[in-house]
Amino acid sequence: MSNVTAVPAAPADQALAHFEAEFRFETDCSDVQAALAAGDPDFVLIDARSHALFDQGHVPGAISLPHGKIIASKLAAYAPDTLFVTYCAGPHCNGAARAAVRLARLGRPVKIMAGGVTGWLDEGFVLEASDRQA
Repeated sequence: MSNVTAVPAAPADQALAHFEAEFRFETDCSDVQAALAAGDPDFVLIDARSHALFDQGHVPGAISLPHGKIIASKLAAYAPDTLFVTYCAGPHCNGAARAAVRLARLGRPVKIMAGGVTGWLDEGFVLEASDRQA
């Protein structure tokens, strides 16, 4: 018996509930890119990394809002039902999850873009640099 099968898989009904629920918490880079490319996306994309990393390269259409800076006053311009999608550097980074926690604590709908910058680049999409002066 391998480590893979040492713990039995969940019954199909539990697996279905688990995997269907993941879509309420995550989206992927390809779906985000398609929505942005179509114009007028129905969400706000937040780059939860530092402003310096954002300036070096970010997903086009994202706003820079480091996870530690997410407070109610920064969200005041957005309707209460605005969906926020957060991302960070990639699977090795928890900045997107930290941002999602802060948004959820503020009562805001939120999803994470799975893969972050790493996933974005893996899909063959480009980043844009910012000439914003911090």
